[in-house]
Amino acid sequence: MPSSKEYHKKYYLENKKKKQEYYKSPEGIKTRNISKWKHRGVLSDDYDKLYEYYLSINNCELCNCELNLCNKSLKCLDHDHNTGGFRNVLCKGCNTKIQ
Repeated sequence: MPSSKEYHKKYYLENKKKKQEYYKSPEGIKTRNISKWKHRGVLSDDYDKLYEYYLSINNCELCNCELNLCNKSLKCLDHDHNTGGFRNVLCKGCNTKIQ
């Protein structure tokens, strides 16, 4: 009988491609983003609703620049680090300035 470590290693190798495909799907991207927010301390009663709001924002809520995937205007979820409460969806530049 294989050890737990051997079993998990075998399972990982057999399912690696399936996991990579999942994380490229819309549901996988959503799961990954929400997981990152929770890890960083963002608190919400409804993460699904917060995610939909996050997707709907196209401009920084502080400087109004267009948000896209280039580094200068990467979309960030701003939150209060003391309370964990969501504040705004900002570009990377504005989010860095606030902190």
